[in-house]
Amino acid sequence: MSAERPLPEAERAAVDAFCDTLWLEAGLAERTLAAYRRDLLAFAAWLARDRGRGLLEARPEDVSDYMGHLAGLGRKPRSQARAASALRRFYRLLVRDGRLEADPTARLRSPRPGRPLPGALTEGEVERLLAAPPTDTPEGLRDRAMLELLYATGLRVSELVALRRDELNLRQGVVRVVGKGGRERLVPVGEEAAHWLGRYLREARPALLRGRPSERLFPTRRSEAMTRQAFWQRIRAYARRAGIERKVSPHTLRHAFATHLLDRGADLRAVQLLLGHRDLSTTQIYTHVARARLAELHRRHHPRG
Repeated sequence: MSAERPLPEAERAAVDAFCDTLWLEAGLAERTLAAYRRDLLAFAAWLARDRGRGLLEARPEDVSDYMGHLAGLGRKPRSQARAASALRRFYRLLVRDGRLEADPTARLRSPRPGRPLPGALTEGEVERLLAAPPTDTPEGLRDRAMLELLYATGLRVSELVALRRDELNLRQGVVRVVGKGGRERLVPVGEEAAHWLGRYLREARPALLRGRPSERLFPTRRSEAMTRQAFWQRIRAYARRAGIERKVSPHTLRHAFATHLLDRGADLRAVQLLLGHRDLSTTQIYTHVARARLAELHRRHHPRG
């Protein structure tokens, strides 16, 4: 169903009234009004096709999922922000005029323009990065375990350095993470990361602590928690050692975790839970990157690519 599907009379009247009001009250240019109208028609088409609901029946989860849909299509943040503005102004006007009781966009947050995702590492680059720390030193073995855990779980760097020893359960193969807003989640560790974590706990952590107590899973030589900035510097050094020319940060591995899972067919909502995203739309930005990488692989390797 196209974005230009005929609207039911009540929806068409609401869109017309919306554009007229913006022209009268805000003095918006015709070009802007036309763009807003297209955004509303596109949302109405998606809403009817995917949810079986009309424009005047939208729910908050519809709006959130639609913004994720736009991100998944590869729409630029500025285009997404304009669509969010159109929906927000449209429904606020309906509430103001008594056409709706509740605003489905009340919790909608506009995408932040100018914040591109980090360049996706290939699986080969990730393997080189993980192998970069020298594992014959306590610090190197600790860093290898941290990198393995980061890639295996998609943790934020703030979550990684804040981990306590009692939040890792190698017997069950999970780590308990306290994320943004104090929300907790259990994330599987995976066999390879569990191997390096087990070796780190046996060999390197006692050598780093030298009998001193620490609740931190990854302490420094001073038995203190590593800072985000310190780990950032270490991962950049390992990227140079691995011959990776692009800029690499802890978030790059979180990005690789999500992208590689989607490349291999993981369910988007499962990735959302693993990453600790509150909104699916936040996770859906990775689908564009995954599709772009698959398209590039097809172009490079298919005989008719």
